[in-house]
This record gives sequence, structure tokens and C-alpha cells, in this order.
Amino acid sequence: MLKTFPKGGVHPEEGKYSANSAIEILSLPKTVSIPIAQHIGAPSKAIVAKGDKVKVGDVIAESAGFVSANIHSSVSGTVAKIDNVLDSSGYKRPCIIINVEGDEWNETIDRTTELKKEISLTDKEIINRINESGIVGLGGATFPSHVKLSVPDGKKIDALVINGVECEPYLTSDHRLMLEKAEEMLIGIKILMKALGVNSALIGIENNKPDAIAHLKSLAQNYPGVEVHALKVQYPQGGEKQLIKALINREVPSGGLPLDVGAVVHNVGTAVAVYEAVQKNKPLFERVVTVTGKSLSKPSNFMVRIGTPVSSLIEAAGGLPEDTGKVINGGPMMGKAVSSLEVPVVKGASGILIMPKELAVRKKESNCIRCAKCVSVCPQGLEPYLLSKLTRIENNDKLEANAVMDCIECGSCAYTCPAGLPLLDYIRLGKSRVSQIIRSRKQ
Repeated sequence: MLKTFPKGGVHPEEGKYSANSAIEILSLPKTVSIPIAQHIGAPSKAIVAKGDKVKVGDVIAESAGFVSANIHSSVSGTVAKIDNVLDSSGYKRPCIIINVEGDEWNETIDRTTELKKEISLTDKEIINRINESGIVGLGGATFPSHVKLSVPDGKKIDALVINGVECEPYLTSDHRLMLEKAEEMLIGIKILMKALGVNSALIGIENNKPDAIAHLKSLAQNYPGVEVHALKVQYPQGGEKQLIKALINREVPSGGLPLDVGAVVHNVGTAVAVYEAVQKNKPLFERVVTVTGKSLSKPSNFMVRIGTPVSSLIEAAGGLPEDTGKVINGGPMMGKAVSSLEVPVVKGASGILIMPKELAVRKKESNCIRCAKCVSVCPQGLEPYLLSKLTRIENNDKLEANAVMDCIECGSCAYTCPAGLPLLDYIRLGKSRVSQIIRSRKQ
């Protein structure tokens, strides 16, 4: 029997149209807009100014604290200005705008294709290199990777969990990485194991990717301590708490973190980025992005430089279909519709979904019928209907008491609601309010 998590979950239509599309290198745009906040934590501080010349891989914004990350130039050229640019959430954020002039890389980056297996750096040197390289979680959460590897005193880690699930419908960027960059990923996993001082790593992959499972199982035989596990197809299998429960049968407590149960979770894309940083001295300035949709003429997976406008990706995938209803940054379950096609690709952008009008229209809202479907599908065991109601009446004390901060924002509740209620929208708002209250207590 395939492993999975025990509570809730749904089975949305997959639509993995780009699964067989090999990764293509996207041509460089004329300009890039690189946000200085592409991670959880403090925004970085720009260290370049208008008129400065930069190369690919140069630091252009430095981390502003422990929970922060360096930002590197993804192109070579001249800094045009630092200005506020619309991001995928609809807000204007500070960006470093660079005019592209050729493709000259920082000389310290090893651009050879030779696979480098021997890990010469110490555990502390590995963590420092990852920090310097601006690596964050590439599964979407964008938590600075060096922070996850810096285990606090009193905590002991014995399991590294690698997320190759990619349970979000339509997205295939991780799938293609596991097929095309498997060796780099496995070396990256060994690097992460060395940084954490653990002997065990478990890679979880949903069973709808049999080619990736077979490929990695074959290669993993040469990497002691690394195991590949096929998992049941069940959304949101890729949630780190769900993945930990499925793979090592440990339950992260309410309000807790994976390290509370001796585990650290990293995405497969992050593992590849770690290999490139540690073995090739290559910072994180590009990533694989899926561009897909039911009506798209050429669903694709592109290697994209950070700061590239979304319009460039859509054009390379055949252009915007006539029946487009929404363009979503991410997948249909957790992604957000963008208000402009000029928003830049960031470190956490795993996919661009072109949704046709027929699928983009929300259900007409009606009254809650107390069916409790939202409760039965919640993988965290919460009561989404109640959290939504408490948000609407602004009862923040009860929201916190009912563990709103445990919500992983998977969207299973809204997906299954027969009344068409925007449960996730309200819960996100409630989480935002409660989060502000919690932060104010600590000041």
C-alpha cells in the first residue's frame, strides 16, 4: 500500500500537459525587474545604484538579517533604476531594474558541465555558501535555506525529507528536474545531509510520476542513505507536515515546526540549487518555471532568469489563448491571479497557469449548508467554515484559539465547498490579522 497522510485531502484533475516537455532555456529579455524581497523574512538591502554595471551572479542586494537572503543579478548590463514595480500579488514592491547587455557571468562561477561529486566543504562552510548564494525554498514557500540548516541548540535532526511530490495540478517543473538533473539533485541531497549531520534522506514522489521514481531509484543505489518512496496521489501531499507524516510517521505539533520532530524538509529544486552553489559557486539567479494551460498551444518548462516578465514566458509558450480567463502565478489550488503580464518571475515562481474562461469563473456563492465537507478534507484537522466565519466577524481571539495559524492554505476547503464560499480567501485574511497580533506581542 502506498504511503500518504491520514487526514483529509482531495483529488483535483491533474492536467499535467507539460510533463513530457523537456526544459528549454528561455532567451534573455531586454530588461529585468528583480525584487529585493523574494523570500520569507526581512527584505534585502540594495547595494547597487543607477548606472552601475553588473554581471550575472553579482550580489545586488544583501540580506538584512538572519532570516533574509542575498539577491543576485540574473543578467549582465546596466542598472537603469531602483523603482516600485507591480508584483504577482498586485502590490508595488521595490525592484532593481537592469537593462540587459550581453550575457557576461561573474568569473567565480564554474560554467562547465562536468559533474562534481566530491564534497570538499565542511558543514559550516556549506551553510555559509548556501547563505551567500541566496538560496531559498523553491517549492513556493521561499524560506531561506541556510536558516533551515542552522539547527538550534537543544534540537536534534535525524531525517532529511526531500519533497518531489509536486501535488499542485498542472505544474511539472519539479518532475522535469528529477528526470533531467537527477545526479545534481542527489549530490545536492548528500550536501544537505552533510550540513545537517544526518545519515538518512527520504525522497517522496507521488505515484503519478513513475518515470521519475524509477530513474531516481536506479541512481540512488550509488548514494548511501538516500531512499526513494512512491506516495499515493492525494493533494496536498506536498505540504511539509503531510509529507513528514507520510514518510516517517511523525506528526508536527500544532504551532510547531518539522525540526520539533527531528526532520528538515527541502524541495528537489532546492537540492539542485544547493549542488550548483556548493560545487559550482553558482548563486540562485534562475529557476525552472512551468507555463501551461488547457488551451495553450505549447505547454512548456523553461529555465528562466529571475526578473524576466511573465509575458516573455507566455510568448515563448505560443502566446495567450483567445479564451483566457485568468493568468495564475502558481497552480490552481494555491496560486494567485496576476493583474499584469509584466510582473517579474521570482525565486518562488514554479509555474504560470493560463486558465480558460470556462474554468476561471468562481461558483456563485450561496449559504453554508453545514455539510462539513470542508472539515472532512482539511489535512490539518481544522474547521474551515468556522475560521471563515470568525474572520468575517473579526473575532481574532477565537481565530487564534481555533488554530488558524496551522492552516497551510492548500485550498482543499474552497475546492470542495458546494456553496462556492471563498473559504481560503477569508482564512488567509484571518491568518494575516492573527499573525500581526502575535508579532505585536513579541515587540
